[in-house]
Parts: sequence; structure tokens; C-alpha cells
Amino acid sequence: METTLIKINSTDETEKLLFAAEILRRGGLVAIPTETVYGLAANALDASAVRGIFRAKGRPADNPLIVHIASFEELGPLVSSVPEKAVKLARAFWPGPLTMVLPKSDLVPGEVTCGLPSVAVRMPSHPIANAVIRAAGAPLAAPSANASGKPSPTAAAHVLHDLSGKIDAVVDGGPCDVGVESTVITLCTEIPTVLRPGGVTVRQLREIIGQVDVHPSVFKELEGGAKPASPGMKYRHYSPSADITVVRGGLDAFAEYVRDHQSASCAVLCFDGEERRFGCETFTYGKKDDPKSQARRLYGALRQIDESDVKRVFARCPDPVAAQAVYNRLLRAAGFKIQILE
Repeated sequence: METTLIKINSTDETEKLLFAAEILRRGGLVAIPTETVYGLAANALDASAVRGIFRAKGRPADNPLIVHIASFEELGPLVSSVPEKAVKLARAFWPGPLTMVLPKSDLVPGEVTCGLPSVAVRMPSHPIANAVIRAAGAPLAAPSANASGKPSPTAAAHVLHDLSGKIDAVVDGGPCDVGVESTVITLCTEIPTVLRPGGVTVRQLREIIGQVDVHPSVFKELEGGAKPASPGMKYRHYSPSADITVVRGGLDAFAEYVRDHQSASCAVLCFDGEERRFGCETFTYGKKDDPKSQARRLYGALRQIDESDVKRVFARCPDPVAAQAVYNRLLRAAGFKIQILE
């Protein structure tokens, strides 16, 4: 299969949008930019097309997909009910990096939900993603457009690196602004629960709907045999080939730890301006006190590590509260390997 690159700078480029939409309408796979990461899109109502997503990515068959819509009115047919809390959250955060898990309707194929009775839905704010959904005339199932388990793509080049020859097209809409996947909250539990942190914080959610819990799998591995209700819950994700250890502690203690454990093929993943503290190769992923810059640059840094000869990485730990989404992604990239310094 030859993968076509479609460069779109604005939603005024109708012919290019319609070209991408036509591929989707006939059951093809198109990577599209969103504000979070690039997504690998297929018609969410076409079971055969959805199965193609799993094949192209090498995605585990029990890892459900998120359905993307372009307007609130498109939510109703996909779910069996729309609770008041969903309405409130949509008013506050849609379009944007928030996914809601709700009881599904019969319209949604089991291939999308991996047999679960619920479906995850979001409305991206990226204008090109929104325009492609509208042009396709159907909701789009779209997990991250990367090889399963690898760092998510925040640029079209990342998608081509992983999936060229496996999908029909890539819509190049420039770099992603948020840089990590959407927040996922389930409204299928008595207390709404965050299953994956992202661009919308727990604090923001609580300001809109009151009590919100955080699922234990955000900070530790999902128990064996448990079925994930959302992407990003069960498997090791976002990982370069190198072995990563997250090290939590101050800069001085971190630098000493690296000195005591470094080898010829090791490197450090640190914050901007800290590079000179280490006697080995360094990669940076944003400013220490700026979670947004960390989120935008994390996956790019992990991909740079993958392109190097580094075998082992010591990663500076972001603030687990202020940068919860970044902390979660690093933990998963490391297989939950963390060293806490006194």
C-alpha cells in the first residue's frame, strides 16, 4: 500500500478535505491531526474499517477506541443516554481534549468498544480534524496514529515513520498543540472517574461536576486479567526501545544518582537548562515548572531517544500533581519503573 501525504494548511482547502473524507467513506484509514496527537481514523460505524486500525497499528484486540465527533448533536445516536453531567462537561470542554465514556447504543460496533457496553467519545478542537469528520459524514474511531506501544505522534513525520505503507493517507496539519492524549472520564460509575489524565485536569473537572475520582491505573499497572475501559489503562505505552527509569527527587540528588548508575550507553531525559549537570547524552522535554511545554515536547523527546543508540535512560520526574498527564505517560513509558530519592 502506498501512503499519500495530504498537506492541509486551512479548512478552506475543500478539495483536499474531500479527498481524505472519500478515503474514509470507502473504508480506508487516514491519519489526521488533532490538538492532542495525530489519530488514525476510520469510519466508526464500519466494523471492517475499524478492524483495519487494529491491524495497521498492531494494537491489542482488547484495547478500546475513542470515537470522534464534530458536534454535540452527533453524541446522542452513539449512546443509550446522555446524563446531565455529560451535558455540563461538554459545555465546558468540548470541543477540546476531553473524552467521556458513556453507555453505548447498538449503532456502535463491538469492534470499537472491544465488547464493552460503553463507548468513549470526544469532540476534537483542531479545525482540520473537525472538518474531516464533517466531510466524511460519520463519526471517526481514531486511536493515536503510531505503532502500538511506541511514543504517540505529534507531527505527520512521526506517523509516516511508524505507519507508511500500512495506511491510505496522512493529513499533515502541522504540529499538535497539547501533545498528549485527551483526558478520559467515565460517567458509567456512581462517581465519575478519570481513567486517563490529559489536557483537562481533575481540578477543572471537579469545578464543573463536583466529586471526581482517579482510577488507580493512572499511577500503577492495571491488575492482571482486568479489562481496560479506556485506551492507556492496561498496556505499556509511549515507549522508546531504550529502558527508562523515572527518578523522582531534586536536581542535585538526581545528578548524583545518574553519576552512580551511568554507563556508556545511557542518557538523561531532563528539563530545559539542566543539560550541563550530566556527563552523558541528554534529551530535554520542556521547562521544569511548565507542564504544558512538557506535554508538547515529551513524545518528540522519546522519539529522539529511539533514533539514538541509547540503551538506558534516567528520566527527571515531573510534578505528579501539576503535570499529572505527563507523569502518567512517563510512568507507562518506563513500565512503572520509578526510583524515589530521599
